[in-house]
Amino acid sequence: MSTAQQLLLEGGSDAVGFVGGALLGWGLSHVLGLDLFAQGYGAGSIAAIAMVGLGGGLGLKLARFWRSKRKSL
Repeated sequence: MSTAQQLLLEGGSDAVGFVGGALLGWGLSHVLGLDLFAQGYGAGSIAAIAMVGLGGGLGLKLARFWRSKRKSL
């Protein structure tokens, strides 16, 4: 695989992992009744923001883990 293809795979999988994880974090916060876009910065809004951030980070970590396992095959 050429360098350009490797970089495209790396960037694409990072983006998909981050966005997918952030959407899962948003969905979980929505199910728990936390409003991400509430007026002001109440505790529920801060918790929802944290869940979206953690979800994005975990999704990115999972994408990188997938790439490392794929590379070793």
